[in-house]
Amino acid sequence: MTDDRPIKRCLTVCLAQSFEFAQLREKLLDTTRAQLFRNALVIDYKTGCAIVFAYGVMVCWNLNLDDRRALQDLLLDYAIKPDAEPQEDNFSYEVGCEQDRFQHDHLELQSADFKVLLALSHAMAQSIKLAAFEGHAIDTIRATSHLPQSLAREGKIKLNRKTMAMIRGQLFLTKSDIILNYDLLDTPEFFWEHPEYQHIYSMAANYLEIQQRTDVLSKKLETIHELLEMLADEQKHQHSSALEWIIIWLIAVEIVMSILDKVF
Repeated sequence: MTDDRPIKRCLTVCLAQSFEFAQLREKLLDTTRAQLFRNALVIDYKTGCAIVFAYGVMVCWNLNLDDRRALQDLLLDYAIKPDAEPQEDNFSYEVGCEQDRFQHDHLELQSADFKVLLALSHAMAQSIKLAAFEGHAIDTIRATSHLPQSLAREGKIKLNRKTMAMIRGQLFLTKSDIILNYDLLDTPEFFWEHPEYQHIYSMAANYLEIQQRTDVLSKKLETIHELLEMLADEQKHQHSSALEWIIIWLIAVEIVMSILDKVF
């Protein structure tokens, strides 16, 4: 650290799938020095600021531990599907630099204007949310990896229809949760009204490789879709086989009845 530019800390945390944002917004606007920007709230503190996003993420800029814990406890009261183990990203930053630059998880900023921090926070929040999506997709694929292996090894999946339907449901939930929130990974609407800050956002988004990681996530979703289709085909096959056996047994019973009629 330099004498005139102390190193500060930035923490990004994904706390939940989302917040009950209408109620949370009302609470924060009433009890804190907060400003609303579409789906984000900027809260002013003595040492820095915090930015809360409707989709379950908070970004803390130079907050002390007590303020951060108090805010996190408040947010969890409004959390929808809170994460058991919240994901975190840590960055350092300094203000008063010659140019804006992001490298080695360290930010050099010309200004700490709250709109600059909000622009950066959009990229950081997207990145941590993307990490959560990636984790859910990977966990789902790993949990079901035995299914294609079983099909390749034995030519069938040894699961009853109820278990298979439950797995299909879990796969569908994972896929739909991600797809329904996929627009979070687009350029935020904030920059429609404040295009002068988009280059700051783009700098952070490029460093955090949001576009590349979104493309990889799309491929993981394709894998989940293929698993869904495979299970659907297997269920149809099991259902068809069950119907065939029912028909066979009905024919057999009819033949036996016919023979018994002739005999007696």
